[in-house]
Amino acid sequence: MAVLEKIRVKFGVVISVIIALALLSFIIDPSTLESALHSMSSKYDVGSIAGKSISYTDYLEEVERFTTINEVVTGSSVQNEQTQTQLRDAAWQDLVDKYMFVKNAKAAGINVGTAERVALFTGENPSPIVASNGAFVDENGNFSPARVTELSQAAATDETGRLQVYWNYLQSTVNTQQYYAKYGALFNASSYQNALEKELNIAQNNTTANVDYVYVAYPFDTDSSIVVSSSEIKKFYKDHKNFYRQNASRDIEYVVFEVVPSADDIAAANDQFAEAYAQFAEADNIKSFLLKNSDRQLNNYWYKAGELNSINKDVNDFVFGSNGNLSPVIADGNTFYAVRVLDTKPISDSVYVKHILLQGSKAQATADSLAGVIAKGGNFSALAAEFSADQASAADGELGNIGWMTQTYMIPGFESVITATVGKPEVIRTQYGTHVVVVSKKTAPVVKKQVAILEKTAIASKETTNNIYAQANKFATIASKSGEGYQAAVDSLGVYSHSQSITEATSSYGSIDQAKEVTRWAFDAKKGNASNIITINNKYFFIATLNDVHKEGFRPVSEVAGMIRSELYRDKLAEARKAEIAAKIAGLNTIEEVAEALGTEVTKDESLSLAPMSSRGVDAAFAGAIYNALDGKLCGPVAGGIGTYVFVVNSRDVASFYTESDAEMFAQRKAQYNSQAIIPVMSDNGVVKDNRARFF
Repeated sequence: MAVLEKIRVKFGVVISVIIALALLSFIIDPSTLESALHSMSSKYDVGSIAGKSISYTDYLEEVERFTTINEVVTGSSVQNEQTQTQLRDAAWQDLVDKYMFVKNAKAAGINVGTAERVALFTGENPSPIVASNGAFVDENGNFSPARVTELSQAAATDETGRLQVYWNYLQSTVNTQQYYAKYGALFNASSYQNALEKELNIAQNNTTANVDYVYVAYPFDTDSSIVVSSSEIKKFYKDHKNFYRQNASRDIEYVVFEVVPSADDIAAANDQFAEAYAQFAEADNIKSFLLKNSDRQLNNYWYKAGELNSINKDVNDFVFGSNGNLSPVIADGNTFYAVRVLDTKPISDSVYVKHILLQGSKAQATADSLAGVIAKGGNFSALAAEFSADQASAADGELGNIGWMTQTYMIPGFESVITATVGKPEVIRTQYGTHVVVVSKKTAPVVKKQVAILEKTAIASKETTNNIYAQANKFATIASKSGEGYQAAVDSLGVYSHSQSITEATSSYGSIDQAKEVTRWAFDAKKGNASNIITINNKYFFIATLNDVHKEGFRPVSEVAGMIRSELYRDKLAEARKAEIAAKIAGLNTIEEVAEALGTEVTKDESLSLAPMSSRGVDAAFAGAIYNALDGKLCGPVAGGIGTYVFVVNSRDVASFYTESDAEMFAQRKAQYNSQAIIPVMSDNGVVKDNRARFF
């Protein structure tokens, strides 16, 4: 238990209680991974990785393992929705590493040996994962191999088995990270810029051209003489089929009947609020009163002018624009407010905090003693080095310094530091132990207030809910589970029908969250079906119809023919205009003659950049033609992306601001960007199929 507590303290005190959910150099972008089933049978797995099926049961075991790791690190079993999502993603990433990445790395000739793994934990150059772990830092703040051994031994004797789970996790993570480091080094070493590429890069970025040119834009109207045949479309589709890969999706329409309070419900809430308001004005135990009567509970936050606008502008205006302590009733739609000002003080936004953490049975006595020593001028940093269990907090290079804190960036239990006196030691107890705390400096104070807010929002009565359900039921009855009936219901009842294309991961419809049941219905239904009433959060009644089904794989040529036709038309138009202009300017010798023949004007640009990444938005085809053209020679026509060009390069100016170092840095960035695609590329073409969306 002592080792567990040490892990929690080391992470927690420095406000960095996180599990290493993305330790690796490369991670899978969740947006590229979709598809799944909601059945729990072996036929419908959570996904597959490199041919390995991942069952729902196996995946939940992996999630449970990461949940245990998180509890070991944080000391808490409390999880919000964000934490649960992070744990599920970490579990999936671990499986991807195990069944795909490490396997591919080994196939590339990479290996991590036993001696190497030992050195990564206890050698002179430990893994960054180990070296940065607060549990392995000695009393001087240095990495200690002995602490690693201590954790390993404690894990072997821990009766709960939880510490062993954490130790195994560290070993696995360090091992996998080493594979990533080696694979990344191998990949980056093979992605280099040769001498010719570097020379070209430098030349292009340093060169500007003095150019006279004529530009003829492509017409907006369709040219009927340019025809794209069906056979051309089919050939293009065949040659570029991978461009039209798609995830499974559905096109649906839906109507929503929202349960909102009626005028009678609001009036009843108003009467109830008026009764509570009278008691609110006189309540002595305001915390207990709000707990029983208000939707908003008491907090100790000190508000400054403007911050209460996030709750209600009239509340803010009363608190900071009135001399009174009790507001009148404030109505805002279906919500009613009243506010009492409890206290007013000049309070700093930020305070600089240092602490000494003490643990064990004598912590309180030691803390009181140290507070006395510090009050008499004792050296805080020296005392922290000698007594503090937290040797990781050393902001600005001084041991014991946690750094700047605000009301929203605060260690739980430290809230009193906001109003503490500068230089005066204070003893505070938190979940981590007993702290001797000193605020060494503050920002300039501003007027702030503590308030109690009585808040009540009218809710729909059972009668109102039944009435709205009856409206939804009337729609569903007319729709009668068919698309035709759905449209008839929309027309006859005059309700608004929403359209949306969804994937299996969709859980939000407009501003309505947690509506996954609608998605599940859509992926189970057949095209042309309409749903029964789908109730979401007891507040929304959905009726949906499935208009179209898009299966995972390749979009059919019939769906993409229009896009292909437009692309082929554009290419043909460019070539046709190029040939047409070439005929008109044949035999001409000057750019002025070309402009006259084409009925346009000459544009002069004395410093047109030829850099590939130029911010001036020069047509790429035009810039490339300029770079390769001879000075003083009439060139073109050039078919660009937006029009046709004829030009003359008068001269070039070569600078030297873009250096060899810049070119090398560009190559490094390019290699880095490429490396980020390693896992997505490995996962492509069905190698990784993440089917979790239907389950979660």
